[in-house]
Amino acid sequence: MKKVVTKVIKVDNETKKLMNEFYSDMKRAKTPPYAVFQADTGDTIVTLYESGKVVFQGVSADIEAGMWGSVGKDKSAIEYFSDQKIEKKNEEEITIPFEISSVGSDEVGTGDYYGPIVVTASFVDKENIPFLTELGVRDSKKISDEQILKIVPKIIKKIPYKSIIISNKEYNERYGKNMNMNKMKAILHNKVLSEMVKDSKYDYIVIDQFEPESSYYKHLGEVPNPLRGITFITKAEDKCLSVAVSSLISRYIFIKEMDKLGDKYGIFLPKGANYYVEDIGIKLVQKFGIGVLKDIAKLNFSNTDRILKEIKK
Repeated sequence: MKKVVTKVIKVDNETKKLMNEFYSDMKRAKTPPYAVFQADTGDTIVTLYESGKVVFQGVSADIEAGMWGSVGKDKSAIEYFSDQKIEKKNEEEITIPFEISSVGSDEVGTGDYYGPIVVTASFVDKENIPFLTELGVRDSKKISDEQILKIVPKIIKKIPYKSIIISNKEYNERYGKNMNMNKMKAILHNKVLSEMVKDSKYDYIVIDQFEPESSYYKHLGEVPNPLRGITFITKAEDKCLSVAVSSLISRYIFIKEMDKLGDKYGIFLPKGANYYVEDIGIKLVQKFGIGVLKDIAKLNFSNTDRILKEIKK
């Protein structure tokens, strides 16, 4: 298991504003006392306090803190984060027509402690728009699991798609110094999209944006010939049918995989990464040993440390 590190730095008001913008999509709903925000990058918990103190806790805390430590001292660093903020604002303003043929991708499981990561790309021909509209296709987060289990089997009979499942064991083996969550997602999105565009006559390629476009391609630096010509849109599930379809298929596969894991260990595995998952984790470790977490959980999540601390009491 990767070691969790804590780093603390002090930032000026200009940097506080940049950080507030940069972590806007990662902020937690609850904020600690005297904090401007608390954000979860998947690797690290970032807490910015009103005083300008910033606490980074996680396996990549030193990298994340080092990234911001130079801001305010180095003009190029300020320009970099300013560019990221401007780029993000411009991306959010992008709209695409509804009556188009598109290839789109979305992922599920990156915020869940238990279960795999599932990334799907699908091709929606404009001729299939009435079929999908009649089914009520939209973002999987707005449709119940019961509805997803009913409509996705109908979708996959008609809509071409490609999915990749990364098990918890695979995730824990890959995750490390040179592989964080966003890099892993970028590689997986690129892979499924590249497969889907081969035989598809599309107007747009769309990704449900999880990071700025420049960061996405930096994460693909070691990938030969990454797919280009992609439109990055936040909340793309609501704006592009192929992304909505990919979201639903990913969720469908995730539900099935979670059921398999639950059946294997004889326990219901909750979604998310709240404190309830830790109660389940404690029971599983007590019954099967610490090694069970490698097969069912994402070890870099802070939930792991809390589970192990409770076990040691």
